[in-house]
Parts: sequence; C-alpha cells; structure tokens
Amino acid sequence: MPVLSLIRHAPTAWNEQGRMQGRADIPLSDFGHSIAATWQLPEEIRHAHWHSSPLTRTQQTAKILGVNPIIEDRLIEMDWGAWEGETLNDLRKNHSSSMVYQELLGLDFCPSGGESPRMVQERVLPWLQSLKNIRFPVAAVTHKGLIRAVTALATGWDMLGKDPNKLHPNTCRQFMISENGKVSLLEPDIPLVET
Repeated sequence: MPVLSLIRHAPTAWNEQGRMQGRADIPLSDFGHSIAATWQLPEEIRHAHWHSSPLTRTQQTAKILGVNPIIEDRLIEMDWGAWEGETLNDLRKNHSSSMVYQELLGLDFCPSGGESPRMVQERVLPWLQSLKNIRFPVAAVTHKGLIRAVTALATGWDMLGKDPNKLHPNTCRQFMISENGKVSLLEPDIPLVET
C-alpha cells in the first residue's frame, strides 16, 4: 500500500492578497521563492516518485525542492470560474446571497462556470486509484483546493463547518491508499521547516 504525500505550492502574490487562484497560472512571488527555499523534504519522501499539477506555481515549487515531477493534469487546482481572482471577503460582500447558498452546499459548493470539491474528487479519484498497487512512496506538489478535496474523501468530511484538518502552511499531508483503492488520512501536518 503506497503512502501518498501532498504538498501545497509555495505562496504567490495572489495568495498574499487572499485571491482565489483556481486555474489562473500565477507564478510564485519572491516571498514564495524564499519560503520554499527553507523547506526540507522528510527523508521518507525525498526519493518518492514525484508528480505535479501543470500550473507554473507547482512546477516552480518542485524545482526549488530539487525534484523532477511528472506533470499530472488531474492534480490541477479547483476551477473558481467567474469568481477567480476575487477575495473571500469580496465574494461575501458582492455576492452575499449566492455565497450564503453556496457555503451551505459543502462538497457541492460550485462557483458559476467553475468546479465543486465533489467534482475535484471525481477528477482525481481515478489517479489515486491508479496508485493502489505501487510499492514505493508517491509525492505531488499541488494545490490547497485539491488537498482539501482529497482530505474530505479520505475522512468523510462533508465540507460543512470548520475544517477538522485545517491545512497548515509549510507542511506535507500524507495519505495511505489501500489495495482496494480506498484513501485514508495518515498524517495531516508533517513540517517542512525546522521549528
């Protein structure tokens, strides 16, 4: 049963501004480059079989980490559709009734023209299941939305209310994939920086 380690890319200018990035191909900021340069991969994943989202920010993070990933389109970020580039505060202010309704949908939250977390799960599940017979560690540099969707899949969280496994910065999240393809959360927050 393989262990899958997922790392969120380092920060971009849009992350620093609190903007929803989705599919926008925003590169790492100078701050993001400097943060990623402090990360140390845990020994158990340093020589993993690496994958990456096709977006620039994930590939730049992988390069800084010194890994050469296979590009996997299914690891791309959730599509924020018409709301891409907006902040959560602006969405709640400018689209208040729509946001209230959407936030009550949990896994089925779906911006106009975008993608829901459930759709992200459906997109990434065949890739996850393709790993079930691999006998070596697998790792990927990907996105917060995708990691949250995989976490919800692994834990049964319906994405209503506060996230019981909040994704902390500068960490790696590990999952186990069973022989029948079931995903479970193994370790939610492995530090990438020394504390």
